Amino acid sequence: MKMRTVFMGFLSVVAGGCALAAEGPVPTGIPNLDHVWVVMMENHGYGQVVNNPNLPYINDLVSLANTATNYFAIAHPSLTNYLEVVGGSNFGILSDNSPDWHDFDCTTNLSSGTANTDTPASPNICPISGTGTDAAMVAIDTTNETSGPPGVNNIDGVQSIAAAANTVGKTIADQLAEAGRAWKSYQESLPAVGADTVDTSDGVYTNNTNFSAIAPALTPPLTSSDIVALYAAKHNPFAYFSSVQEAVQPGSDLTNVVGFDGAGGLYADLASGSVPVYSFIAPNQCNDQHGRGNAGPFCNYDPTDNGTQAGLNPALMQLGDAAVRRIVTSIKKSPVWNQGRNAIAIVWDEDDYSVSPTTNKVLLIVDTNYGSHGVESGTFYTHFSLLKSIEAGLGLPCLNHACDSSVNVMADLFGFAYPAPQASARPNDPGVERAIRH
Repeated sequence: MKMRTVFMGFLSVVAGGCALAAEGPVPTGIPNLDHVWVVMMENHGYGQVVNNPNLPYINDLVSLANTATNYFAIAHPSLTNYLEVVGGSNFGILSDNSPDWHDFDCTTNLSSGTANTDTPASPNICPISGTGTDAAMVAIDTTNETSGPPGVNNIDGVQSIAAAANTVGKTIADQLAEAGRAWKSYQESLPAVGADTVDTSDGVYTNNTNFSAIAPALTPPLTSSDIVALYAAKHNPFAYFSSVQEAVQPGSDLTNVVGFDGAGGLYADLASGSVPVYSFIAPNQCNDQHGRGNAGPFCNYDPTDNGTQAGLNPALMQLGDAAVRRIVTSIKKSPVWNQGRNAIAIVWDEDDYSVSPTTNKVLLIVDTNYGSHGVESGTFYTHFSLLKSIEAGLGLPCLNHACDSSVNVMADLFGFAYPAPQASARPNDPGVERAIRH
């Protein structure tokens, strides 16, 4: 039976001015973690996933692991949420545009204070770096992914977040590199050439492929628009940062972005036990439940996505369930799973159809090899809470909005036992160590 927390947190509305940002102290309340795997799924709200009969494995995890029942994505579209999960800010980016690869002369959205948006259309995204002001997050957005009322709901459709000055253009990957610790971004269907300058790929062909050079000539002629975009840069947030594009920190560059298969890929690393401290895992756009319009019926977009289970593509749901099963099973079969304290976080980036009364509420599952299981938390959490909790577990400073005092650490989901330990308890405290041994 699930154990439900009895307190409800909330994220304060920031009505004006600038919220706190930048890099702050190391958060507390989470035991030291040796390895963290973040699995990012796509475009389905809490109610579309929980109790969906086409997701048996995921719903088994909902019952057996720890789950957040009041967890919210921040905004739309996808990329914004990916950036917030790894960097605690949108960095002025409210679009899914591709990176402006290796552009040294462009002006970052942080420095200009102007958001990169879908509406009005913006150019490719200047590599993120430096310090500046990110984009405000309004409660109801009528300009991005939609035009005019009723608009799409960010967070719960009520709360908003002001633009934050002093936002630093870095991610948890930069923090780990600075500390001499390893990270990887595992991207399914990444081509063998790697991530550099690749916006989309089916695992072989990319946006850079010269189809006219293929002999004999293809009939009918093909272009990059015909590629089934299984890999998409918009789901690989680290590729948008100048520090990674230009290898500013030793051990932190685009070679940290690898595929699922082959030497050095996700499954080989897990089988050998040679895994980084932090793993960001993005299944391809069929297996993450995003869907593609040119990938056949099993991967087709949901026929009617209105925030309910009605109208979903059942095959697409089943593909996502099978993908999560394979990833989680492989992690738990890895020799590293039983070494130290480890956690898996499975989260959906956004509710793709957050038009009132639907909000941007999504599912988060936390599975650990220690502590309590079966915890069901009703505390108000967001993507910022996930980043803050992982930083706490890895002993890293909070980043940007993860530093906001209104953002809660997930002590109940990542904690040793229920009720959660006191926020001041650290893994080197004798009482905490006794709890582990017990």
